[in-house]
Amino acid sequence: MTDTDTPVDGPFPIRVNPTPSGCELDMTSFLTTVFTELITKADEDPEGLVEELADMAGLLRSAMHQGRDSHARHEFDARMQALVQEFADDGLVPVYGGQVARLRDRLDVIAQPRPVPAQREAGAA
Repeated sequence: MTDTDTPVDGPFPIRVNPTPSGCELDMTSFLTTVFTELITKADEDPEGLVEELADMAGLLRSAMHQGRDSHARHEFDARMQALVQEFADDGLVPVYGGQVARLRDRLDVIAQPRPVPAQREAGAA
């Protein structure tokens, strides 16, 4: 069994940390894999990757200036999706078997109402 804070232990461990207003999913392992893929691509074709990212930066600037329904925005979104597909398996993190139930259980515990430390009992001054 895993630590309750890490209900998903593979292939990409996911830690779940409570916050005052909900929780954080720690996806460090998955993101490390994504950055490793980018680093590998940069090593294989540094000019190509830099050109692609610089071109996308230009599209993003245009999209911000022209608005969300501009050609630049649609082009940027399509190219970003292609990068996510290439380097991050479509952005999907697999969770298998019993890990699904552990993740559900951990999120259920965190989702339960918790007292706010600064709250006073009713009628207290």
